[in-house]
Amino acid sequence: MGKRKSKAKPPPKKRMDKLDTVFCCPFCNHGSSVECRIDLKNLIGEASCRICLETFSTSVNALTEPIDIYSEWIDECERVNNPEEDNANHYEDDNASRYRYDEEE
Repeated sequence: MGKRKSKAKPPPKKRMDKLDTVFCCPFCNHGSSVECRIDLKNLIGEASCRICLETFSTSVNALTEPIDIYSEWIDECERVNNPEEDNANHYEDDNASRYRYDEEE
């Protein structure tokens, strides 16, 4: 007589690591002072520093995480602090399209 075959257990689910919700402030450089809050009812995400009281708000969707809001804030700070790089890129793009030529001619 043979043994009954038992059902194989499904593999355990992989646990997703939790993403940070508290970050370092880009203005006062105080560690773990920036808190991100997401208001899905009004579709607004806000990052604010408890030390220097700087804030940043942006629009969010259902998939937005606190790290996304903080990353947008850092990107916006870099964009504001380096406006000449932005203008240089636009100028290069304009020149590239202006001096384009067809190889067939």
